[in-house]
Amino acid sequence: MTSGPAPFPRHLLAPEDPVSLPLPPVSHPAPGVRLLRGAVYALREGARPLAVDLWLPLPEEGGEAPPVVVFVHGGGWRTGRRDDPGPRLRAWRPGPFARLAQAGFAVACPDYRLSGEALHPAQTDDLAEALAWLHARARELCVDTGRTVLWGESAGGHLAALTTLDHHLRRDEAHAPATAPATAPASATVTGCVTWYAPTDVEHLAEDCPPGRYDPRDPGTPEALLLGAAPADAPGRARAAGPVARVTPGAPPFLVLHGTDDALIPVRQAVRLADALRGAGVEVELRLVERGDHLWVGLSDGEVEECFLRTLAFFRARTARPGN
Repeated sequence: MTSGPAPFPRHLLAPEDPVSLPLPPVSHPAPGVRLLRGAVYALREGARPLAVDLWLPLPEEGGEAPPVVVFVHGGGWRTGRRDDPGPRLRAWRPGPFARLAQAGFAVACPDYRLSGEALHPAQTDDLAEALAWLHARARELCVDTGRTVLWGESAGGHLAALTTLDHHLRRDEAHAPATAPATAPASATVTGCVTWYAPTDVEHLAEDCPPGRYDPRDPGTPEALLLGAAPADAPGRARAAGPVARVTPGAPPFLVLHGTDDALIPVRQAVRLADALRGAGVEVELRLVERGDHLWVGLSDGEVEECFLRTLAFFRARTARPGN
């Protein structure tokens, strides 16, 4: 008696583990800089692969592994590129990521699912997965994920703040024996966050805008497309999507930069985040940039450079080893 054909080994259809995928080839876009463009960090059924660009300093014999800056791009959660720091920095040569690598930082620029692909909190789930992937490959990449800071501009600043605060909550839960999951995933340690002109309180955004500028009942706003409903119709979702509502004591320090003349995201949003952080006893530096509009429109080249240098100084302070 003959048996039928063997069943197809369906496990072969499962996606590969991104931690085991080969890294991209190395290029050298600027002196002292290695670039690995497009390393896949997440593979999900029904979704495009998510990738991260890695800007790394050249390794030094016997030197310590560099700390990590994770940059989160903007674009209203609807568009944008992982390697785009905003229009005022695009023409820099060398660019801001290469400058950070030359200053001794490893820079990771990850994709995340846009609002046309998935609703909140998919974006912060993606960034959390990127942090875990970086940590899993830290030895291979020669980076120190125990000293990781997040930085984002506009919608990316919102996601960087939200990811930082959620990451802090997850670590607290993992360290609480009564509530810890059986296998808490290992991840990077986030030691600080920088936001540039970011929305921080979706629930109260309309209150901060001049009359007629923003309608919280409009289902077509970037915020509504992120939530899957107009904020006024889904206040719980709007609240959960705001970093202000996620602040808890013990969160890492923040640097919040916002232009006083921002016509898209009112400066009051930055003040709300700073107030919430201070109220929880979290260290925060709030810098309101005079005459600055969204994307740093209205600032001189020197003033934009000053925003970057202040950000770099924060990175150095928040990744310094004790005693340095």
